[in-house]
Amino acid sequence: MKFKKGDLVTRESYNHDLVFRVVDYKKGQYILRGLNIRLYADSEEADLVISEENDDILEDDNKLASSLKGYLKTDRDQYFYLPGKILHIDGDKEYLERCLKFYKKANILAYGVYLNEFDIPRRMDEYLKKINPNILIITGHDAYFANQNLDRYKNSSNFIKAVKKARSYEKAHDKLIIIAGACQSNYEELIKAGANFASSPKRINIHALDPAIIASIISLSDHSEDIDLIGILEKTKYGAEGIGGIKTKGTMYVGYPR
Repeated sequence: MKFKKGDLVTRESYNHDLVFRVVDYKKGQYILRGLNIRLYADSEEADLVISEENDDILEDDNKLASSLKGYLKTDRDQYFYLPGKILHIDGDKEYLERCLKFYKKANILAYGVYLNEFDIPRRMDEYLKKINPNILIITGHDAYFANQNLDRYKNSSNFIKAVKKARSYEKAHDKLIIIAGACQSNYEELIKAGANFASSPKRINIHALDPAIIASIISLSDHSEDIDLIGILEKTKYGAEGIGGIKTKGTMYVGYPR
C-alpha cells in the first residue's frame, strides 16, 4: 500500500476539493474520512495524492467558534443566565469530541453520545429520558447516490427514524429543538419528520461543527424571542445550501439578581 492509516489525502478526480484522512484499506480500496467534512468515501490508490494541508483542525474550529461572538451579551453584575441543555448524538467519535470542546468554550452544558447511525433510533428514548435536553442533535455521516434508484442515501433513513422517535417523545417544536442530518442528507424528509433544522437543502457537504454552531446559538438565545433564521444559517460553513430550518425560539433563560 502506498498510503497508510492517518495520511491526509485528496482525490484527483474531484480536483482535490476535500481533504480526507485514510482510515482503512479493504478490497483494493482506501476508505477515507473527511478531515472537516461529515463524509466517508472510498477510492483507488491511483486517484489519491498526499495533501499539502496540515492537520491543524483546532485552527479551523477556532475560526468557526468566532461565529458565536455577539450572541451572548451579558451584564455579569446584574443577571444570571441559563443556556439551553444540549444532547448531541453522533456517528463519528472524533467529530463528537470536537463538538464537545466547542460547547465547553461557549460555557454550554452538553452531553455527547457516540452511536452507530443505525443504532440511534433504537436508543433515542433512552437518552431523551436520561438527559431531558432542550436541544437534540442527530448527526454522523451520510451520502447521496444520484445513480441509485432505491435508497439513494447512506444514512438519511436512520436519521429520519430517529427524528420521528424524538418527536413522538416531545411533539412541541419549541420544547425540543431537533437538528438532524449530515453530508448530503435528505433535508425535506427530515423536516417533515419533525426536525427544526436539517441538512442538506442542496445535497452538499456540511462541516463537522455545523450542527454544533446551530445548537450553540439557539442555546445562547433568549427563550422568549425568535432567532434570526437567515442569520443563524449564515453562521455555518456553507450557509443555507448546507443547512435549512424553521423559525424557532431560543432556549436561554435570564434571571435576576445574580
